[in-house]
Amino acid sequence: MAISLQKGQKVDLTKTNPGLTKVLIGLGWDTNKYDGGHDFDLDAAAFMLGENGKASSDNDFIFYNNLKDQAQSVMHLGDNLTGEGDGDDEQIKIELSKVPSHVHKIDFTVTIHEATERNQNFGQVSNAFIRIANEQTGEELIRYDLGEDFSVETAVVVGELYRHNEEWKFNAIGSGFSGGLAALCQNFGINV
Repeated sequence: MAISLQKGQKVDLTKTNPGLTKVLIGLGWDTNKYDGGHDFDLDAAAFMLGENGKASSDNDFIFYNNLKDQAQSVMHLGDNLTGEGDGDDEQIKIELSKVPSHVHKIDFTVTIHEATERNQNFGQVSNAFIRIANEQTGEELIRYDLGEDFSVETAVVVGELYRHNEEWKFNAIGSGFSGGLAALCQNFGINV
């Protein structure tokens, strides 16, 4: 049975799941009906961050145009252009034992592609979630449903995996950003 989290809650991942080395991060969402004339294209990404909360290079930004880091520890499984259907809309695999030692946390984000041009924001998105599953067994370990707390934001930091005393933990963040992907990249030290 998966642990269901609320915003701001932190939970241990590897200590309570001994031997866990490969996880699947699933991100999903639905879009509310609106007559803007454009599809919603939401994009999941992972930012591999040092102790200072910044990426050490652009290669530590994993998304649909950079599917894996150099160590091949974090791998994005591809872009979903519509978000149609149930379940995960985009997925990211992580091999915890391969994550480079300079990476202290991995933040997971979702942004709206061309949000400004299409006049879209997270107020028009519902049922957003992040879940962490054991890649080898498929068992869902952690789930965080974001709720409907957003209005004008065009990017959301959904949650993060972070190292603590040689173990990995998960923090349910659910923090919205205005300014979309560019604002997120700037926040995490990525040049756009």
